[in-house]
Amino acid sequence: MMTSFFDQFMSPSLLGIPLMALAFVLPWLLFPSPAPRWLTNRLLTLQGWFINRFTSQLLLPVNVGGHKWALILASLMLFLISLNMLGLLPYTFTPTTQLSLNMGLAVPLWLGTVLIGLRNQPTAALGHLLPEGTPVPLIPVLIIIETISLFIRPLALGVRLTANLTAGHLLMQLIATAAFVLLPLMPAVAITTSVILLLLTILEVAVAMIQAYVFVLLLSLYLQENV
Repeated sequence: MMTSFFDQFMSPSLLGIPLMALAFVLPWLLFPSPAPRWLTNRLLTLQGWFINRFTSQLLLPVNVGGHKWALILASLMLFLISLNMLGLLPYTFTPTTQLSLNMGLAVPLWLGTVLIGLRNQPTAALGHLLPEGTPVPLIPVLIIIETISLFIRPLALGVRLTANLTAGHLLMQLIATAAFVLLPLMPAVAITTSVILLLLTILEVAVAMIQAYVFVLLLSLYLQENV
């Protein structure tokens, strides 16, 4: 019986028990814990160098007041990269293809940046709703437009991550199905399709890392506006 292409995005369950929690815990088990030694191995050294370089690059445009978010943003980056990369393996589930999960990550963090701005500098935070030099007749319209754009930000974060990963997974499944069907009929076309699938898989690995970086980068830009 043929299954739907969208079955891969359904939340997995075993005996009626959802396995979403297992998909959350597994990435953290893959990272090596710091050893109580002065000299670490190559893996820990490489991991520490990557986190330090990423954090310094991410917080480069952010004021000193926003550096308190370094741990949250770096952890979120590693978490999203791990989920996206593990979802490319066969017979796995990608939690970041669920809009509910992405919105659950985007809304609280975005709301945290907004509340920080309202608490620390309320005048500047509210001033973003009205650009300087706006004609008086356009003030109500611009305030409404800027308010809508402010509340659309978390939705854009969640939908961007969901749509990119979902589209990539669907395209990979379509090309893999085409290669499997064409193999006994037209082997040359099937081999060409398999090569395209390999190149697409490499592209999806890059997309998995880039989308995690874009998610965290936009959060840091929202933070910069409110610190």
